Amino acid sequence: MIDRVVLLLRIALGLVFLAAGALKIGHADVFASQIAGFQLLPHPFIAPLALLLPFLELMVGVYLVLGLFTRFAAWFAALEMALFAGAIASAVVRGISTSCGCFGPSDHSTTSWPEVGRDVGFTLMGVIIACWAPGALALDRRMEAENE
Repeated sequence: MIDRVVLLLRIALGLVFLAAGALKIGHADVFASQIAGFQLLPHPFIAPLALLLPFLELMVGVYLVLGLFTRFAAWFAALEMALFAGAIASAVVRGISTSCGCFGPSDHSTTSWPEVGRDVGFTLMGVIIACWAPGALALDRRMEAENE
């Protein structure tokens, strides 16, 4: 049963990452201005992040959908979503209303607590996938057996 749940979560989160990455590619200038709107990063980091992040999201999405490097991809997804949730929460607390840029230039959702909740949910999905992906428990059991 848990394998089926993890499979569904893995595919769903993978599709989210595929969509997020694909919709940002070709719009680095817009995405860079959305990142700058959070007022968290030094200016020299913004353009490289706006160029690199969509391709990383595509890669993680492909890995999750296909079940390749699943634990790594899931931990990366969880970390990214936790960072995004923190950035959005920071903007909300500081009274900054800006587009999160999560799904490309046509995404006009602004920083809000529901956006934070969505990203926390994606973070939890990544953690569940990483911890309970098929093979993850078998690897843990093997390591325990070797230590006995």
